[in-house]
Order: sequence, then structure tokens, then C-alpha cells
Amino acid sequence: MVTINGKEKMDYDEISVTEMLGKEGFDKSRIAIEINGAIVSKRDYNETLLHEGDCIEVVSFVGGG
Repeated sequence: MVTINGKEKMDYDEISVTEMLGKEGFDKSRIAIEINGAIVSKRDYNETLLHEGDCIEVVSFVGGG
């Protein structure tokens, strides 16, 4: 189990950040990801795997004035 934005999720162990974003419906172009307190670079999304106990924060950027 991993935690994404404070919600516990099953079946996310050993999948990539890219796969997780797809399952959760996030737009990769407008977000930042932090796993266990460390920012993940967009170029590393495909290679970065989630592991049991990870705490993931996904921050969406919203434009406006």
C-alpha cells in the first residue's frame, strides 16, 4: 500500500510514477511529484518505481490571474 495525497491506495507497489499518474488521472504537464519528501524530476517518472509504504504528494498547478 502507498499513500497518495493522504489517501491509502492498494495495488500501486512496483509501478512507475508514470503508471500511477495514469491510474489517478493526473495531467503530467501540470504537476510536481514528491515521494517520501524528495522531489522527482519529470524525466525520471518512467524509471521511478513506487514501493510499499511510500508517501506520494502530487501538486497540480493551476493558472489564473
